[in-house]
Amino acid sequence: MINIMEVTETNKMVEKENLDVRTITMGINLLECASPDLKSTCDNIYNKITTLAKNLVKTGEDIAREFGVPIVNKRISITPISLVGGACCKTSDDYVEIAKTLDRAAHTVGVNFIGGYSAVVSKGMTRSDELLIRSIPKALKETELICASVNVGSTKTGINMDAVKLMGEIVKETAHLTKDNDSIGCAKLVVLCNAPDDNPFMAGAFHGVTEDDAIINVGVSGPGVVKYALESVRGESFEVLCETIKKTAFKITRVGQLVAQEASKRLGVPFGIIDLSLAPTPAIGDSVADILEEIGLERAGAPGTTAALALLNDQVKKGGVMASSYVGGLSGAFIPVSEDQGMIDSVEAGCLTIEKLEAMTCVCSVGLDMIAIPGDTKATTISGIIADEAAIGMINQKTTAVRVIPVEGKGLGETVEFGGLLGYAPIMPVNQFDCSAFVNRKGRIPAPIHSFKN
Repeated sequence: MINIMEVTETNKMVEKENLDVRTITMGINLLECASPDLKSTCDNIYNKITTLAKNLVKTGEDIAREFGVPIVNKRISITPISLVGGACCKTSDDYVEIAKTLDRAAHTVGVNFIGGYSAVVSKGMTRSDELLIRSIPKALKETELICASVNVGSTKTGINMDAVKLMGEIVKETAHLTKDNDSIGCAKLVVLCNAPDDNPFMAGAFHGVTEDDAIINVGVSGPGVVKYALESVRGESFEVLCETIKKTAFKITRVGQLVAQEASKRLGVPFGIIDLSLAPTPAIGDSVADILEEIGLERAGAPGTTAALALLNDQVKKGGVMASSYVGGLSGAFIPVSEDQGMIDSVEAGCLTIEKLEAMTCVCSVGLDMIAIPGDTKATTISGIIADEAAIGMINQKTTAVRVIPVEGKGLGETVEFGGLLGYAPIMPVNQFDCSAFVNRKGRIPAPIHSFKN
């Protein structure tokens, strides 16, 4: 039962503290769409998506209007396309045709993004996987709503360094093909380790093979709500601080749970999970960096930042899991640079570097996210960055990711504007010492000893 005080409190969160449901994401299994014929596969994909998701956007808008809670994005995640196209795709251009079909379906149903132009290659690459990966730059150039991801490692299997090397090259090629738009294709491409099957957030969302035929996953977000709550406990003990974050995360997650259940009922699709991540936006007052500063740091990146972020992430999870029976996805605090005004300010002040961000990824939800780097950064350097993040995820049994944008034609001291939720970012310096001899070794890094638990 919800009482009038809770209704008033939720209204205040929405009106003054930037509370929103960041996304309703419908996961769709496309395995039954596979056919030896490319045209038949594309037709099957288009028909299934436009049938299952035809009311997704309208339902989200109706719920937002009736409940008074903004639902910012409506998205679709699909079975990794390397699995769906394996029988019919003989070239990378064949996969691009599937990408165009997905983009057309996404436009037809009106969603913001469709994720799952993906391959899971943590132990090895099939021919189909490699064809899809090599098609990514052209696919992202020729589509608008497609998001691509590649999982290159896991705690159970280790890190596929052949895939890591290839992804450095793919990021560079994507940057080049979309250079006329500040290499924005790279903003829709993420390289992961330990990717979850049920993540509703882009660009890493895909519909895992362990999932139901269709599912509704909801991602909530409320950095502004947490920041506002912490203002009332300045100077208090860590116990009070943690309790405040937990209680606030509980309230935020309950809103997401309500929206998810209602969307599930109206669409006739099973409810999957709530992802209770604190996902910032470029809006003032909607920043994870601001929370860290409210905890007691002059700037995000100062000594103590990793500890403060670990505390925040843990308390968000503890509060959220009490509010929903099914918590999944990533769930915690995101630290994207371009999408968080506080992070941008810290970079511009010289307080936050890629090295400090890497340390923070040991305790946050994802990894090095939405970081603009000089366009002349070498592919092997990007592969080295990917390998470092994958190692953090593998050893710590958590999801890590890299979404960096080598902005072709731009360098240090310049800024790149992506627009919308993607925000803007200063070009950040990258360590220039060479790692190519390491990256060019073939094979994979073995799984760590603590992965053998059977």
